Amino acid sequence: MTIFLKIAFWISITLVFYSYIGYAFLIWVYLKIKPSPKLPAPTDERLMPVTLIVACYNEAGIMEKKVRNCLALDYPMDKLSFIFITDGSTDQSSEILARHPEITHLHQSLRAGKVAAINRAMEYVKTEFVIFCDANTSLNSLSAQHIMKHYHNASVGAVAGEKKVEDLLDDTGASGAGEGIYWKYESLLKKLDSQFYSVVGAAGELFSIRTALYEHVEEDVLLDDFIISMRICRRGYKVIYEPLAFATEPPSFTMKEEQKRKIRISAGGFQSIKMLSDLLNIFKYGRLSFLYISHRVLRWTICPILLPLIFIINLILWKIFPESFFSVSFFAQVIFYFAAIIGWAFASKNITIKALYVPYYFVFMNAAMFIGFRKFYNNNQSVLWEKARRKI
Repeated sequence: MTIFLKIAFWISITLVFYSYIGYAFLIWVYLKIKPSPKLPAPTDERLMPVTLIVACYNEAGIMEKKVRNCLALDYPMDKLSFIFITDGSTDQSSEILARHPEITHLHQSLRAGKVAAINRAMEYVKTEFVIFCDANTSLNSLSAQHIMKHYHNASVGAVAGEKKVEDLLDDTGASGAGEGIYWKYESLLKKLDSQFYSVVGAAGELFSIRTALYEHVEEDVLLDDFIISMRICRRGYKVIYEPLAFATEPPSFTMKEEQKRKIRISAGGFQSIKMLSDLLNIFKYGRLSFLYISHRVLRWTICPILLPLIFIINLILWKIFPESFFSVSFFAQVIFYFAAIIGWAFASKNITIKALYVPYYFVFMNAAMFIGFRKFYNNNQSVLWEKARRKI
Protein backbone atom coordinates (compact mmCIF):
# COMPACT_ATOMS: atom_id res chain seq x y z
CA MET A 1 0.00 0.00 0.00
CA THR A 2 2.75 2.49 0.93
CA ILE A 3 4.63 1.69 -2.28
CA PHE A 4 1.50 2.46 -4.29
CA LEU A 5 1.05 5.77 -2.44
CA LYS A 6 4.67 6.73 -3.03
CA ILE A 7 4.42 5.95 -6.75
CA ALA A 8 1.15 7.91 -7.05
CA PHE A 9 2.70 10.84 -5.16
CA TRP A 10 5.80 11.08 -7.33
CA ILE A 11 3.91 10.58 -10.60
CA SER A 12 1.45 13.33 -9.62
CA ILE A 13 4.22 15.72 -8.59
CA THR A 14 6.09 15.02 -11.82
CA LEU A 15 3.05 15.65 -14.03
CA VAL A 16 2.20 18.96 -12.36
CA PHE A 17 5.82 20.12 -12.47
CA TYR A 18 6.13 18.99 -16.08
CA SER A 19 3.03 20.87 -17.23
CA TYR A 20 3.91 24.17 -15.57
CA ILE A 21 7.72 24.19 -15.81
CA GLY A 22 9.28 20.95 -17.00
CA TYR A 23 8.18 20.87 -20.62
CA ALA A 24 9.24 24.50 -21.07
CA PHE A 25 12.67 23.68 -19.62
CA LEU A 26 13.05 20.81 -22.10
CA ILE A 27 12.22 23.14 -24.98
CA TRP A 28 14.64 25.77 -23.64
CA VAL A 29 17.45 23.19 -23.58
CA TYR A 30 16.57 22.08 -27.10
CA LEU A 31 16.63 25.66 -28.38
CA LYS A 32 20.02 26.25 -26.78
CA ILE A 33 21.33 23.37 -28.82
CA LYS A 34 19.42 24.29 -31.98
CA PRO A 35 18.42 27.99 -31.93
CA SER A 36 15.70 29.37 -34.21
CA PRO A 37 16.64 31.75 -37.07
CA LYS A 38 15.80 35.44 -36.65
CA LEU A 39 13.49 37.28 -39.06
CA PRO A 40 14.53 40.49 -40.86
CA ALA A 41 13.02 43.80 -39.76
CA PRO A 42 9.85 44.83 -41.68
CA THR A 43 10.03 47.41 -44.47
CA ASP A 44 7.27 49.28 -46.30
CA GLU A 45 8.08 47.42 -49.51
CA ARG A 46 7.37 44.09 -47.83
CA LEU A 47 4.10 45.07 -46.14
CA MET A 48 0.95 43.53 -47.57
CA PRO A 49 -2.71 44.62 -47.45
CA VAL A 50 -4.51 43.54 -44.28
CA THR A 51 -7.92 44.03 -42.64
CA LEU A 52 -8.31 44.77 -38.94
CA ILE A 53 -11.52 43.35 -37.41
CA VAL A 54 -12.90 44.52 -34.07
CA ALA A 55 -15.99 42.80 -32.67
CA CYS A 56 -17.75 45.09 -30.15
CA TYR A 57 -20.73 44.92 -27.86
CA ASN A 58 -21.89 48.10 -26.08
CA GLU A 59 -18.42 49.65 -26.09
CA ALA A 60 -19.46 53.28 -26.60
CA GLY A 61 -17.49 54.37 -23.54
CA ILE A 62 -14.19 53.41 -25.17
CA MET A 63 -15.14 53.38 -28.87
CA GLU A 64 -13.61 56.71 -29.82
CA LYS A 65 -10.37 55.79 -28.06
CA LYS A 66 -10.29 52.45 -29.85
CA VAL A 67 -10.90 54.00 -33.27
CA ARG A 68 -8.14 56.57 -32.76
CA ASN A 69 -5.75 53.85 -31.64
CA CYS A 70 -6.45 51.82 -34.79
CA LEU A 71 -6.11 54.80 -37.11
CA ALA A 72 -2.80 55.70 -35.47
CA LEU A 73 -1.16 52.39 -36.43
CA ASP A 74 2.13 52.89 -38.25
CA TYR A 75 1.12 51.07 -41.42
CA PRO A 76 0.45 52.36 -44.94
CA MET A 77 -3.20 53.45 -44.89
CA ASP A 78 -3.72 52.28 -48.46
CA LYS A 79 -2.87 48.77 -47.27
CA LEU A 80 -4.90 48.76 -44.05
CA SER A 81 -8.69 48.30 -43.89
CA PHE A 82 -10.95 48.36 -40.84
CA ILE A 83 -14.16 46.47 -40.01
CA PHE A 84 -15.97 47.18 -36.75
CA ILE A 85 -18.99 45.02 -35.99
CA THR A 86 -21.45 46.03 -33.25
CA ASP A 87 -24.22 43.42 -33.57
CA GLY A 88 -26.73 43.66 -30.75
CA SER A 89 -25.28 46.85 -29.28
CA THR A 90 -27.88 49.20 -27.81
CA ASP A 91 -25.62 52.12 -26.87
CA GLN A 92 -24.10 54.95 -28.96
CA SER A 93 -21.45 52.81 -30.69
CA SER A 94 -23.03 53.17 -34.13
CA GLU A 95 -23.21 56.96 -33.85
CA ILE A 96 -19.54 57.16 -32.91
CA LEU A 97 -18.44 54.92 -35.78
CA ALA A 98 -20.55 56.94 -38.22
CA ARG A 99 -18.10 59.81 -37.67
CA HIS A 100 -15.30 57.73 -39.19
CA PRO A 101 -16.00 56.95 -42.88
CA GLU A 102 -12.64 55.16 -43.22
CA ILE A 103 -14.10 52.33 -41.13
CA THR A 104 -16.55 49.73 -42.46
CA HIS A 105 -19.25 49.42 -39.83
CA LEU A 106 -21.47 46.35 -39.62
CA HIS A 107 -24.50 46.29 -37.35
CA GLN A 108 -27.68 44.32 -36.85
CA SER A 109 -30.06 44.41 -33.93
CA LEU A 110 -29.78 40.69 -33.17
CA ARG A 111 -27.10 39.77 -30.64
CA ALA A 112 -25.78 36.31 -31.47
CA GLY A 113 -22.38 36.46 -29.77
CA LYS A 114 -18.81 37.21 -30.76
CA VAL A 115 -18.37 34.10 -32.91
CA ALA A 116 -21.41 34.94 -35.04
CA ALA A 117 -20.13 38.51 -35.40
CA ILE A 118 -16.71 37.34 -36.57
CA ASN A 119 -18.21 34.85 -39.01
CA ARG A 120 -20.30 37.66 -40.50
CA ALA A 121 -17.42 40.13 -40.64
CA MET A 122 -15.20 37.64 -42.47
CA GLU A 123 -17.64 37.69 -45.40
CA TYR A 124 -16.65 41.32 -46.03
CA VAL A 125 -12.88 40.80 -45.96
CA LYS A 126 -11.15 41.40 -49.29
CA THR A 127 -7.51 41.13 -48.20
CA GLU A 128 -5.38 38.00 -47.90
CA PHE A 129 -4.70 38.65 -44.23
CA VAL A 130 -6.77 39.56 -41.19
CA ILE A 131 -5.89 40.93 -37.76
CA PHE A 132 -8.34 40.42 -34.91
CA CYS A 133 -8.29 42.48 -31.73
CA ASP A 134 -10.63 43.27 -28.85
CA ALA A 135 -12.37 46.59 -28.39
CA ASN A 136 -10.93 47.20 -24.92
CA THR A 137 -7.28 46.88 -25.98
CA SER A 138 -4.73 49.42 -27.16
CA LEU A 139 -2.29 48.29 -29.86
CA ASN A 140 1.27 49.56 -30.09
CA SER A 141 1.86 51.60 -33.24
CA LEU A 142 4.14 49.04 -34.94
CA SER A 143 2.01 46.01 -34.12
CA ALA A 144 0.64 45.51 -37.64
CA GLN A 145 4.11 45.80 -39.16
CA HIS A 146 5.61 43.22 -36.84
CA ILE A 147 2.72 40.82 -37.43
CA MET A 148 2.80 41.06 -41.20
CA LYS A 149 6.54 40.42 -41.54
CA HIS A 150 5.96 36.76 -40.68
CA TYR A 151 3.71 36.04 -43.65
CA HIS A 152 6.61 36.04 -46.08
CA ASN A 153 7.18 32.57 -44.68
CA ALA A 154 4.69 30.30 -46.46
CA SER A 155 4.52 27.87 -43.51
CA VAL A 156 3.08 30.57 -41.23
CA GLY A 157 -0.71 30.48 -41.10
CA ALA A 158 -1.28 32.79 -38.14
CA VAL A 159 0.54 35.20 -35.85
CA ALA A 160 -0.18 35.65 -32.16
CA GLY A 161 0.55 39.00 -30.57
CA GLU A 162 1.33 39.53 -26.91
CA LYS A 163 -1.26 40.42 -24.30
CA LYS A 164 -0.19 42.90 -21.66
CA VAL A 165 -2.18 43.85 -18.58
CA GLU A 166 -1.99 47.56 -17.92
CA ASP A 167 -0.25 48.60 -14.71
CA LEU A 168 -2.40 51.43 -13.42
CA LEU A 169 0.33 53.08 -11.37
CA ASP A 170 0.48 50.07 -9.01
CA ASP A 171 -3.21 50.50 -8.19
CA THR A 172 -4.35 47.42 -10.04
CA GLY A 173 -5.59 45.59 -6.98
CA ALA A 174 -5.72 41.83 -6.69
CA SER A 175 -6.99 41.15 -10.19
CA GLY A 176 -4.28 43.22 -11.85
CA ALA A 177 -1.48 41.71 -9.79
CA GLY A 178 -2.44 38.11 -10.47
CA GLU A 179 -3.48 38.65 -14.08
CA GLY A 180 -0.30 40.56 -14.92
CA ILE A 181 2.01 37.92 -13.42
CA TYR A 182 0.09 35.13 -15.16
CA TRP A 183 0.33 36.74 -18.60
CA LYS A 184 4.06 37.38 -18.24
CA TYR A 185 4.45 33.68 -17.53
CA GLU A 186 2.19 32.76 -20.47
CA SER A 187 4.13 35.06 -22.78
CA LEU A 188 7.35 33.25 -21.92
CA LEU A 189 5.75 29.89 -22.69
CA LYS A 190 4.36 31.16 -25.99
CA LYS A 191 7.78 32.41 -26.99
CA LEU A 192 9.29 28.98 -26.33
CA ASP A 193 6.41 27.15 -28.06
CA SER A 194 6.75 29.36 -31.13
CA GLN A 195 10.51 28.92 -31.39
CA PHE A 196 10.17 25.15 -30.98
CA TYR A 197 7.30 24.77 -33.47
CA SER A 198 4.07 26.75 -33.02
CA VAL A 199 1.98 28.63 -30.48
CA VAL A 200 -0.84 26.36 -29.27
CA GLY A 201 -3.72 28.81 -29.17
CA ALA A 202 -3.69 32.53 -29.87
CA ALA A 203 -5.28 35.09 -27.52
CA GLY A 204 -8.19 37.09 -28.94
CA GLU A 205 -6.74 40.39 -27.70
CA LEU A 206 -4.47 40.38 -30.77
CA PHE A 207 -3.87 37.71 -33.41
CA SER A 208 -3.80 37.43 -37.18
CA ILE A 209 -4.49 34.75 -39.79
CA ARG A 210 -4.35 34.12 -43.51
CA THR A 211 -7.89 34.79 -44.70
CA ALA A 212 -7.98 31.67 -46.87
CA LEU A 213 -7.35 29.49 -43.81
CA TYR A 214 -10.35 30.75 -41.87
CA GLU A 215 -12.88 28.04 -41.12
CA HIS A 216 -16.44 28.96 -40.18
CA VAL A 217 -16.69 28.65 -36.39
CA GLU A 218 -19.68 27.00 -34.76
CA GLU A 219 -21.69 29.65 -32.95
CA ASP A 220 -21.69 27.80 -29.63
CA VAL A 221 -17.87 27.92 -29.43
CA LEU A 222 -16.61 29.67 -26.29
CA LEU A 223 -12.93 30.13 -27.18
CA ASP A 224 -13.15 31.31 -30.78
CA ASP A 225 -9.53 32.56 -30.86
CA PHE A 226 -8.21 29.19 -29.65
CA ILE A 227 -10.31 27.14 -32.07
CA ILE A 228 -9.52 29.36 -35.07
CA SER A 229 -5.77 29.24 -34.49
CA MET A 230 -5.61 25.53 -33.59
CA ARG A 231 -7.57 24.53 -36.68
CA ILE A 232 -4.97 26.37 -38.72
CA CYS A 233 -2.24 24.42 -36.91
CA ARG A 234 -4.10 21.20 -37.61
CA ARG A 235 -3.84 21.94 -41.33
CA GLY A 236 -0.06 21.94 -41.08
CA TYR A 237 0.59 25.67 -40.68
CA LYS A 238 2.39 27.34 -37.78
CA VAL A 239 1.20 30.05 -35.41
CA ILE A 240 4.12 32.36 -34.70
CA TYR A 241 4.42 34.42 -31.53
CA GLU A 242 5.37 38.07 -32.04
CA PRO A 243 6.08 39.92 -28.74
CA LEU A 244 6.77 43.22 -30.53
CA ALA A 245 3.08 43.32 -31.49
CA PHE A 246 1.16 43.74 -28.27
CA ALA A 247 -2.29 44.61 -27.04
CA THR A 248 -2.59 46.32 -23.67
CA GLU A 249 -5.79 46.10 -21.67
CA PRO A 250 -6.84 47.18 -18.17
CA PRO A 251 -7.03 44.49 -15.49
CA SER A 252 -10.34 43.06 -14.37
CA PHE A 253 -12.25 45.42 -12.09
CA THR A 254 -12.25 42.92 -9.20
CA MET A 255 -11.31 39.29 -8.63
CA LYS A 256 -15.01 38.44 -8.93
CA GLU A 257 -14.95 39.87 -12.46
CA GLU A 258 -11.73 37.97 -13.19
CA GLN A 259 -13.41 34.81 -11.93
CA LYS A 260 -16.12 35.19 -14.59
CA ARG A 261 -13.43 35.19 -17.27
CA LYS A 262 -11.53 32.24 -15.87
CA ILE A 263 -14.63 30.08 -15.50
CA ARG A 264 -15.70 30.85 -19.06
CA ILE A 265 -12.19 30.11 -20.35
CA SER A 266 -12.13 26.88 -18.36
CA ALA A 267 -15.47 25.75 -19.80
CA GLY A 268 -14.17 26.69 -23.25
CA GLY A 269 -11.00 24.71 -22.64
CA PHE A 270 -12.93 21.48 -22.06
CA GLN A 271 -15.10 22.22 -25.09
CA SER A 272 -11.97 22.78 -27.19
CA ILE A 273 -10.40 19.48 -26.10
CA LYS A 274 -13.55 17.69 -27.26
CA MET A 275 -13.62 19.56 -30.58
CA LEU A 276 -9.90 19.03 -31.21
CA SER A 277 -9.67 15.47 -29.95
CA ASP A 278 -7.66 14.33 -32.98
CA LEU A 279 -4.78 16.59 -31.89
CA LEU A 280 -4.16 14.17 -29.00
CA ASN A 281 -2.65 11.78 -31.56
CA ILE A 282 1.03 12.56 -31.16
CA PHE A 283 1.94 9.99 -33.84
CA LYS A 284 0.01 12.04 -36.41
CA TYR A 285 0.77 15.60 -35.31
CA GLY A 286 4.18 15.19 -33.67
CA ARG A 287 5.48 18.43 -32.18
CA LEU A 288 2.08 20.09 -32.31
CA SER A 289 0.51 17.34 -30.18
CA PHE A 290 3.46 17.43 -27.79
CA LEU A 291 2.97 21.17 -27.19
CA TYR A 292 -0.83 20.95 -27.10
CA ILE A 293 -0.86 18.14 -24.52
CA SER A 294 1.97 19.59 -22.42
CA HIS A 295 0.85 23.23 -22.38
CA ARG A 296 -2.94 22.95 -22.56
CA VAL A 297 -4.49 19.53 -22.02
CA LEU A 298 -2.58 18.53 -18.88
CA ARG A 299 -3.13 21.92 -17.30
CA TRP A 300 -6.84 21.99 -18.12
CA THR A 301 -7.70 18.41 -17.17
CA ILE A 302 -5.14 16.51 -15.09
CA CYS A 303 -3.38 19.13 -12.95
CA PRO A 304 -6.49 20.51 -11.17
CA ILE A 305 -7.33 16.96 -10.07
CA LEU A 306 -3.77 16.10 -9.07
CA LEU A 307 -3.29 19.11 -6.77
CA PRO A 308 -5.77 18.01 -4.05
CA LEU A 309 -4.72 14.39 -4.62
CA ILE A 310 -1.08 15.26 -3.94
CA PHE A 311 -2.07 17.00 -0.72
CA ILE A 312 -4.14 14.04 0.54
CA ILE A 313 -1.52 11.41 -0.38
CA ASN A 314 1.22 13.54 1.16
CA LEU A 315 -0.79 13.81 4.39
CA ILE A 316 -1.13 10.02 4.57
CA LEU A 317 2.56 9.45 3.83
CA TRP A 318 3.56 12.01 6.46
CA LYS A 319 1.48 10.15 9.05
CA ILE A 320 3.19 6.87 8.06
CA PHE A 321 6.70 8.37 7.77
CA PRO A 322 6.74 11.38 10.15
CA GLU A 323 10.54 11.80 10.07
CA SER A 324 11.04 11.91 6.30
CA PHE A 325 10.92 14.07 3.20
CA PHE A 326 7.14 13.73 3.23
CA SER A 327 6.91 15.90 6.33
CA VAL A 328 8.85 18.67 4.59
CA SER A 329 6.79 18.45 1.40
CA PHE A 330 3.52 18.37 3.35
CA PHE A 331 4.27 21.47 5.42
CA ALA A 332 5.56 23.23 2.31
CA GLN A 333 2.12 22.66 0.78
CA VAL A 334 0.41 23.84 3.97
CA ILE A 335 2.42 27.08 3.84
CA PHE A 336 1.66 27.52 0.12
CA TYR A 337 -2.09 27.07 0.56
CA PHE A 338 -2.10 29.19 3.70
CA ALA A 339 -0.45 31.98 1.67
CA ALA A 340 -3.17 31.47 -0.96
CA ILE A 341 -5.86 31.87 1.72
CA ILE A 342 -4.24 35.08 2.98
CA GLY A 343 -4.03 36.26 -0.61
CA TRP A 344 -7.74 35.53 -1.02
CA ALA A 345 -8.50 37.52 2.16
CA PHE A 346 -6.59 40.52 0.83
CA ALA A 347 -8.14 40.05 -2.63
CA SER A 348 -11.62 40.28 -1.12
CA LYS A 349 -10.62 43.74 0.09
CA ASN A 350 -8.88 44.49 -3.23
CA ILE A 351 -5.52 45.02 -1.50
CA THR A 352 -2.36 44.36 -3.50
CA ILE A 353 0.46 42.31 -2.00
CA LYS A 354 1.93 40.75 -5.12
CA ALA A 355 3.97 38.06 -3.34
CA LEU A 356 0.74 36.49 -2.09
CA TYR A 357 -0.96 36.51 -5.47
CA VAL A 358 1.35 33.92 -6.96
CA PRO A 359 -0.06 31.14 -4.73
CA TYR A 360 -3.53 32.71 -4.68
CA TYR A 361 -3.83 33.10 -8.44
CA PHE A 362 -2.49 29.59 -8.98
CA VAL A 363 -5.13 28.08 -6.68
CA PHE A 364 -7.76 30.44 -8.08
CA MET A 365 -7.11 29.29 -11.68
CA ASN A 366 -7.23 25.61 -10.79
CA ALA A 367 -10.42 26.04 -8.76
CA ALA A 368 -11.99 27.77 -11.78
CA MET A 369 -11.28 24.63 -13.80
CA PHE A 370 -13.70 22.60 -11.66
CA ILE A 371 -16.47 25.19 -12.03
CA GLY A 372 -15.73 25.50 -15.74
CA PHE A 373 -15.95 21.74 -16.19
CA ARG A 374 -19.33 21.68 -14.46
CA LYS A 375 -20.62 24.40 -16.78
CA PHE A 376 -19.24 22.55 -19.80
CA TYR A 377 -20.73 19.23 -18.64
CA ASN A 378 -24.14 20.81 -17.97
CA ASN A 379 -23.88 22.89 -21.16
CA ASN A 380 -24.91 26.08 -19.36
CA GLN A 381 -22.07 28.44 -20.33
CA SER A 382 -23.67 30.74 -22.91
CA VAL A 383 -21.76 32.45 -25.70
CA LEU A 384 -23.82 35.53 -24.76
CA TRP A 385 -21.84 35.88 -21.57
CA GLU A 386 -21.80 38.97 -19.37
CA LYS A 387 -18.42 40.49 -20.08
CA ALA A 388 -16.12 41.13 -17.15
CA ARG A 389 -15.76 44.76 -16.15
CA ARG A 390 -12.28 46.21 -16.45
CA LYS A 391 -10.58 49.21 -14.90
CA ILE A 392 -10.15 52.22 -17.13
